[in-house]
Amino acid sequence: MAFYITYIVVAIVLFAFIALFTLFAVYSERKVAGFVQDRLGPMETGRYGSLQTLADILKLVQKEFITPSAADKVLFAAAPVVIFIAVFLGFAVMPWAPGLAPAAVHLGLFYVIAVISVDAIGLLMAGWGSNNKFSLLGSMRAVAQIVSYEIPAGIALISAVMIAQTLNMQEITLNQGIHAEAPALFLGIWDVGDIGGLLAWNVFQAPHLLLAYIIFFIASLAECNRAPFDIPEAESELVGGFHTEYGGLRFAFIFLAEYAMMFLVAMIGVVVFLGGWNTPLPNIGSLKLAEWTTGLGWGIGWTLAKTLLVVGVQLWIRWTLPRLRADQLMSLCWKVLTPLAFLCMALSGIWRVWVIGGG
Repeated sequence: MAFYITYIVVAIVLFAFIALFTLFAVYSERKVAGFVQDRLGPMETGRYGSLQTLADILKLVQKEFITPSAADKVLFAAAPVVIFIAVFLGFAVMPWAPGLAPAAVHLGLFYVIAVISVDAIGLLMAGWGSNNKFSLLGSMRAVAQIVSYEIPAGIALISAVMIAQTLNMQEITLNQGIHAEAPALFLGIWDVGDIGGLLAWNVFQAPHLLLAYIIFFIASLAECNRAPFDIPEAESELVGGFHTEYGGLRFAFIFLAEYAMMFLVAMIGVVVFLGGWNTPLPNIGSLKLAEWTTGLGWGIGWTLAKTLLVVGVQLWIRWTLPRLRADQLMSLCWKVLTPLAFLCMALSGIWRVWVIGGG
């Protein structure tokens, strides 16, 4: 019985964190948008508009459930739940600190990739179930985009897995710091496990993984339907895309899932490429900075700091770059990112055999 209670508590804590993050991220996005567009953003509700997002959420929660008369009522009602749960389950295997992960799964990275892909089914359910031409077009765009960009994103992650030799998210993180049992050699010169810090991260252990991370980051924007890949929600063409007919609590769950997905893909990139909860500070002689700044509290802090920094870049890009056309979006995926991802995978094989194996 205590086993189930523990998991219920963990799920509640994760849900509360996602809700708080969404409140923070929406407010930050409005302020970033205001800064980029030379205006103030929300200013009236709370100090500097800090309570505006909370007021909007309370308004959404109080609205009644409205289902279009021509909609498929089962699909229409189930879609927001499927979308949110698909994203929420991805947090189950994410490592937050040394020894702190909701579930220690040996196939953790494979599980995350698999469960996130279910999000596309929920989007298609929302578009088809709404029985609205704008919703259907938006959901078809979203599914085509997500399925396409999963390929370069997945191959980029495989490039890092080939270096780490494991799919366990916690072990991938351990191999990027002073806790590495069999640390890789940086350019075959020194043992990064002794030094730790920035040089132990995957993007520095194997420099071609920096390109792999850039590919993953671009593809992750498309996975989240974030600008410049927001053609599934293009308000200038499709009113709002797959969620046109949704309002109230159902819309809130779709909105929550979008921001949870932003945090999740940012955290995946941080764990696989940017050291996860490992510190960027190295050991320098007798000055053991890496050892002093590694632990439970430090680990959570580094994970949050890195992930929120990546989310900040996601917000910045949305209000900087224009939306791509559908043909440009597909060309970028199939003609640029996918070949580069395959190149990174080939380089990982060479690096693993000749540099690490031969080192």
